[in-house]
Amino acid sequence: MPQKLNIEAFLENSAKSIIVDVRTPKEFASGHIPQAFNIPLFSNEERAEVGTIYKQNSKEAAIIKGLAFVGPKMADFVNEINKIAKNKEVYFYCWRGGMRSNSFAWLLETVGYKTYTLDKGYKAFRNHVLNSFEKKLNLLVIGGMTGSAKTYILYELDTKGHQIIDLEKMASHKGSSFGSIGEHEQPTNEQFENDLFHHIDEIDSDQLCFIEDESRMIGRINQPNAFYDQIRTANVIKLEISKELRIGHLVKEYSNTDLSNLLEASDRLKKRLGGLKLIEIRNFLLENDFESAASVLLDYYDKAYVYGLKQRPADRVFNLKTESINPAKNAQLILDYIPQIPDSNKLIKTIN
Repeated sequence: MPQKLNIEAFLENSAKSIIVDVRTPKEFASGHIPQAFNIPLFSNEERAEVGTIYKQNSKEAAIIKGLAFVGPKMADFVNEINKIAKNKEVYFYCWRGGMRSNSFAWLLETVGYKTYTLDKGYKAFRNHVLNSFEKKLNLLVIGGMTGSAKTYILYELDTKGHQIIDLEKMASHKGSSFGSIGEHEQPTNEQFENDLFHHIDEIDSDQLCFIEDESRMIGRINQPNAFYDQIRTANVIKLEISKELRIGHLVKEYSNTDLSNLLEASDRLKKRLGGLKLIEIRNFLLENDFESAASVLLDYYDKAYVYGLKQRPADRVFNLKTESINPAKNAQLILDYIPQIPDSNKLIKTIN
């Protein structure tokens, strides 16, 4: 018989095995445990039909209909598991840890697998995820106005062996009106939270973790309140980089982008920029004068960033002037500056 595990044991023990989500593709797309495989017991349509029979007729009738759907697919299920299982051990979950995961686990037991199911299912995982954002992290925020190459600095710090959280990568969005350009479709908010949990669960809270300064909303993703509150109260190193250098960086980033995407992103700012400024930006873009377009846009974004920065505790913001846009140089500049920041200097580990 499959062994039922609570959420903590399930996640810990499954680390070296595979996790299989047996819910429908629609349920899986809405949100799932990171690194789980989706091998649905029912298709979206089959699940809906079984549910209707359960509500309108009886549980027994629904089970019989479910068996009719599953029976012809049993050999395929086993073959799918054989393709991905590294050992004869599989961890299953469904929505509530009930019939679907237990049925799939039973099938695999009959062909020699050791199986485990998640007590209370995906619902238990979601509760665990939402509670996890109360975990106290030692964040150090990398700030700076638009075009400061903050994401590149994050990865320079990562290369040096320091902990980072890249919210924009998880959200598939760079944060501004132009943030969707060059990115994949954004995940659901639920999946973003699941992925964020998976990442911070591996972070050593006794050491500093670097994160980029972000708004609460990243595209259409809304950061969890408890996590965002930690970002807003953390120490910030605000890089002060000239507008000219930042324009150069933005032009390099976006000048090869399809012009229609740039125009569409600019149009989304009409209410904030005003009609005349928008016309000015569009004309610059149509003339391939990306420097001038970036300059006008930065006037807006810089004001917005300064306003947001003023909402932070003043004693938590540390200004760091740099004459370079080079991410490697600025990453090292940040590391050299950390000893001057109270409470942060004792948290930064020495990387050889």
